[in-house]
Amino acid sequence: MIPRIDAAALAAGAPDALEALRLAATGVGFAIVYNTALTPARVSEAIATYAAFFHLPEAEKRAVDMARTGSNRGWGAAGSEQVDPDANPDYKQFFDVGFALPEGHPLAGDMFYAPNIWPDDPTFYAVISAYYSDALKVAMTVLRGLAQAIGADVTYFDEAFKAPMALLRGNYYPARPDWAGAKDFGIATHTDYGCLTLLATDGSPGLEVRKRGGGWIPLSAPPGEFIINFGEMIEFWTDGVVKATPHRVVGGTQERISVPLFFNPTYDTNVAPSGSGTVIKAGDHLSARFRETYVHLQGKS
Repeated sequence: MIPRIDAAALAAGAPDALEALRLAATGVGFAIVYNTALTPARVSEAIATYAAFFHLPEAEKRAVDMARTGSNRGWGAAGSEQVDPDANPDYKQFFDVGFALPEGHPLAGDMFYAPNIWPDDPTFYAVISAYYSDALKVAMTVLRGLAQAIGADVTYFDEAFKAPMALLRGNYYPARPDWAGAKDFGIATHTDYGCLTLLATDGSPGLEVRKRGGGWIPLSAPPGEFIINFGEMIEFWTDGVVKATPHRVVGGTQERISVPLFFNPTYDTNVAPSGSGTVIKAGDHLSARFRETYVHLQGKS
């Protein structure tokens, strides 16, 4: 069972909400949260803004193609990401924006803090940048609840997220193509690489979560409710207490828009288990995983 949790109750430290999050984090790895600062209207506006961009002619989208930048900012064409080396490149399109550091910050030259690339459309910038800012706050509320849920202080993660490697993505999944075979996916089976993912969707089916004992759980949520899941980084950061769960999008008979925020700590945060005596920099882990995933960072065409 995937719990459904009131985010306001979670922020207030309500025992029932914290227990539901604990069960999700240590079990199935997924939950749904609702009653956040991002209203259904705000989420629907962001989804419509992404949809308008994805339906532009390809020549216009090429002007903000991330394959030209060597980073993960801007538009990714279909086939530009491959999360499973045993499957074909994912046939979705996507658009990425990230955290903007102040000028002169020591991390400003890193790929995870690269300058954002925006389409030549002031509405896109206004809607998506405002959504990004508020999504960071919602994600932090959930992460603070998680800290309490696993027996840590509410502020346990706070310092690590002062300059988060937080990536907001708009995903466009077309209807499953006629040519698609057994190795073709909107996004193939994977676990997320980082800490916490806050996912908004248009309500269409498509996402499937793998059960611990085998099989798949279909999962969707309407605009204004958020699917959250936990990634590889927080699994080893918590020494296996929090679980990362494989999931996928096979694709269906209609197009689908989803908007995940991948919420990860500052680059130089040590995410090795407490007391382990080892150092694992958050940015080093993500760098390695991104180079395995982004086709343009692998020297492939």
